[in-house]
Amino acid sequence: MEIFDPLSFKTVLQIVVAAVFIYLYMMFITRVTGKRTFAKMTSFDFAVTIAMGSILADAVNKPESSLMPAMVSIALLAGLQALFAKLLSSSDAAQKLITNTPILLMKNGIILKENLNKALVSQADLMGKLREANVLQLSQVKAVIFETTGDISVLHTDKPIDIDAVIMEDVKPEA
Repeated sequence: MEIFDPLSFKTVLQIVVAAVFIYLYMMFITRVTGKRTFAKMTSFDFAVTIAMGSILADAVNKPESSLMPAMVSIALLAGLQALFAKLLSSSDAAQKLITNTPILLMKNGIILKENLNKALVSQADLMGKLREANVLQLSQVKAVIFETTGDISVLHTDKPIDIDAVIMEDVKPEA
């Protein structure tokens, strides 16, 4: 097989056209359904974003097949995502029923080992997150939260202040 045979140019052209078309289609979908479509606010958001990425990759890398299944799949996922986001933002009951609860991993410099175990987070992972947050002493840590997205938030300061209750309102306390 030659590198520059006419068939490969045709395939490259199909990939370019598919990529441009899919890109414009995604801009349209994002405009219609909103920024939340690709936000990573919950684990569901993350899963839908990954699924859309897979669908997009197939659509661009396999342009010989029809783009219609990819377009329908993307539109359906984006529509469901928008509907799901609307439901979560308008109903506290739905929010509690459907989404995970953030878990407190550290409080006032104390590692909550039972919560680490429940969250399947190792102490080494926790220390890595503390280093990323430039924590120099455990006593600086007011709270470490394992968020619903899988991210770990580190709240720390040297100042003798408490965290506002509203910030910790939805966080599952010590086990």
